Parts: sequence; structure tokens; C-alpha cells
Amino acid sequence: MTLATVAAASGEDVCPFDISSTGKSVFRGFVDARARFGGKRVCIFDVDDSERTYDDILRGALALGHALKAGTKKGECVGVMLPTGAGAIATFLAVSAYGRVPAMLNFTSGAAAVKSALKTAQVKKIATARRLVEMAGLQSLVDELSQTAEIVYLEDVRANLSLMDKVAAAVGQFFPGLMTSHPSPDAPAVILFTSGTEGEPKGVALSHRNLLANVEQVRVHLALYSSDILLNPLPAFHCFGLTVGSLMPPLLGLKVVCHPTPLQPKEIVNRIRKHQATILVSTDTFITQYARVGEPGDLKSLRLTVCGAERLRDETRALLRKKHGIELLEGYGVTEASPVIAANRPGANRPGTVGQLMADMQLRLDPVEGIPNAGRLVVKGPNVMLGYLKADAPGKIVPPDGGWHDTGDVVSVDEDGYIAIKGRLKRFAKIGGESVSLAVVESCASALWPDHGHAAITVPDGRKGEQIVLITTNPDANRHDIVGWAHNHGVSELAIPRRIVCVDEIPVLGTGKTDYVKVQKMLPAEGQVN
Repeated sequence: MTLATVAAASGEDVCPFDISSTGKSVFRGFVDARARFGGKRVCIFDVDDSERTYDDILRGALALGHALKAGTKKGECVGVMLPTGAGAIATFLAVSAYGRVPAMLNFTSGAAAVKSALKTAQVKKIATARRLVEMAGLQSLVDELSQTAEIVYLEDVRANLSLMDKVAAAVGQFFPGLMTSHPSPDAPAVILFTSGTEGEPKGVALSHRNLLANVEQVRVHLALYSSDILLNPLPAFHCFGLTVGSLMPPLLGLKVVCHPTPLQPKEIVNRIRKHQATILVSTDTFITQYARVGEPGDLKSLRLTVCGAERLRDETRALLRKKHGIELLEGYGVTEASPVIAANRPGANRPGTVGQLMADMQLRLDPVEGIPNAGRLVVKGPNVMLGYLKADAPGKIVPPDGGWHDTGDVVSVDEDGYIAIKGRLKRFAKIGGESVSLAVVESCASALWPDHGHAAITVPDGRKGEQIVLITTNPDANRHDIVGWAHNHGVSELAIPRRIVCVDEIPVLGTGKTDYVKVQKMLPAEGQVN
């Protein structure tokens, strides 16, 4: 899709996509933003509502980075295990400023996954905070990780800054180019890890150009103003939370209100109201909670509410529209694309789709047997990753073939370029030779029982290949109701689960996505089945 197509669809003049702005490091991008908007300008409201200016972040990053680089070399990965906040942003910039590569560690994924990440990215040093370890109960995790990596607590680093660290910050705030590294725009800028919803996580290497290109693409796609205030409750180890929630606001001159966890709906609603936030980035799972606890008027300051990472349900749209007068915008992205690939926009919002492609991107649909009028989405563009890192070849980046990334998602694209997600290819069941989307099964259950959580999985079936099992938190769920709903709404009988298993809770990842690995393990040999 060309930029002209994007502009025509919106009916507005759109500032052109500026590829030249991506030819620098992320740290250099922050320095340029400081020069443009002023060092005394507040850019971050931290988790305790304290204010951080561009100067505060720059000085902190320079001193911290100078201290953290000890014992590492340029191009080496340094683990960052921190919640969303000014500390995470400053630490990302600190590591990057001196030519090291931040590896963002998901501390909610368990010891095995984090240790695998350390091996994959060859991480020997981890920056974290005592406060996080204490409040999140991570001491046992840290004890395990300390067997293979040096644990550095930011509180200790700040308390013991050397004279040279302080000199680096003092001189660097006036002449940052003299004190810091100048990596190629196409060098690795960050290592993130896939969520592992259906298997072992992989390392994803994103370049400075990748990250800055996606920031620029989002700027072009959505009308953003310097007066905007973005509230970001998404974790920094999640690509949406890092690129859009943490890096984009200061790079574009927006203010960001950082919240350390998306799991505090009352506190988040209070902070939206207090700061009069105009932009919220969230997921379906989390924004549903915010809408329910918030009173009418609490969210009235929001003008852009963008949901990604998981399917946005019709029930969620209806709740936000009826109670808060908010029209949700659904977007779509993957870690491998830094992450945003497509998004709806105000005035060009088509529910049931994830909107149109970002500027300067290309797509193709590869045919999938048994799924008509759709295909496997493959994308290319300046935001598509350098490549994967895998545990069986630590430190080696394997680039995507020809620059094209296979998302693994099955989609359809209409004549106006709006993309509709049918489901992950791994999230289709094969029943009697027919392909059935498990997302459709979950949609049926959500429509019937919107106040409960649902997850559809498959188990082998000797006669038909596979059968569908619905895992639900509704103790009154029964197959008879789903059969009736499916018949009344024209849903294929193949999408009706053969079994229903009731559980207390549907497990989710720190990103808000359903943790299907854990869900699969919840299926009992014999359990409460309706």
C-alpha cells in the first residue's frame, strides 16, 4: 500500500513517511528529540507520578550506561529485567548509548524461559531493580539466573556511580556525540522474545532502523499531536509496550504516563482521569477490565484507544461505546515487525478488521489448503526484523528470506486494503478434512457468555483427525446452548466444540494473550465436562 492510498482513505493530508529520519540510532533519535522539544520539557510521568524531563532521562542514561558497560563489549547483549517506567526507558537508552544491545527479559514467563533467553542472546549481565524483585516475588528467579549471569541492581549502581560515570553524564548532556557510540542504523538495537503462546520463545533481533521506522509509520498512520498524553500499562518486554508505549512518545514529543502493570484496573482508570490521558494502548483482556471498573466520565479524555496483541471482541466494543462513549481502534502487529503492521484510524475504522497496512510496507497472501478467500500473511518493509536468534545457535541472527516475514496468521484483505484476521495457522483445527478456526469457537462462547473467559483447543480424534474442546470459566456452560447459538447465527456445526471443560481461570501471558501452552495442560483426562 502506498502512502497516497493511506492519505486518500483518511480524507486528510498526511505528513509523508520520512525514511531519512530512520537513519540513526534510537539513542540519537532521543537526543534529537531533546534538542527539538527542549531539555526542560517533561516527557515522562513515572509510576509514582513524579516528572522526568528530557534532561533527566539523558543524564541518567549517560551515567548509568557508562557504569553498566564495564565488563561488556560493543555489540554484546545486556539483559534488562524491569517493569514499564522511567527506569526501563532510561536503562534501554543507557545500554544503547554505549553500543550494547538491550535484551528485554520477560520476568513473568518463568525461570526456564528466561534462562533460555539468556542462552539464546548470550547475556552475561542483567540490569534489574531490587524493588521489582521484592514486589513481584522474583527472588527465586534471580537466584537461578545469577548462576549464569551477573545481576546488577540499578539502586546499587546509582548509589555507587564513579567520578568517570558522573563526568560522562556532565559532559554528555552538552556533547552526547563525544561520549557515546555511533552504531549503524542497521545494527541490532534490541532483542525481544516471542510470547511462546504455542511453543518455545525465539529471540527477535530488531535494528535501530526497524524501531524508528515503526515509530515513523505510526506517526504517519495516526494523527498525533504534541499535546497528546499516552498512558502505557503494557510491559517493556512486549514489543507494543516498548516501541509504541515507551519509545514513541519521547521520540515524537508526546508525554507518556507509565504504569508498571496492566493488572491494576482501578489505578489505571484513576491515572487516566488524573492526567487527562488522550491515548491508551491496551489489549482486549485488559481494556475490558478498565471499562468495567471505570465510572461514566472517567475515560472521557481518551481520543485514541488502540488495542492489539489479541482479537478485539464485539462485546468489548459494545461495552466501551455504551458506557464510556469510546470507539475502539483495533490494530495488528507481531514482534518481528517492530511490531505494528496495520491499524484502524479515526474516521476510517472498520470493526472486524485490523485496518490498513502501515506506510512503506508490502504484503502477500500465500494460499492455505482448506481455507478459501484468505491466505497466510507474509510482510516486508523497513520495520521487519533483522532475523531470529535460536537457542540451538546462540548469538547467530538468521535473516528472513528475501526480507519477507511469514506471520503465520491467516487473513483476508478487502478491496480497500482492510485486513481481517481469520486466526493463526496453528489455531485452526482439521476436522474431517475441513479447516475450522478456533477463534470462531471462542467468539461464539464470548457472544453467549461475555462475562467469562474462554479458550478453544484441539485434541486428537481417531475418526475425524481432531476434535475441539472449549475451556471456560463459566460453570453453567453447556454444549446445548452453543449448538443453538451456532444454528441461529449460521455458524458451521464443525465449529461446535465436542467437549466443554470448566476451570476457575484462563491463564494469560504478561502481554494479555491467552497462554495456550498452559491451557492445553489444563485439559484433564477426566474432569468437569458439560
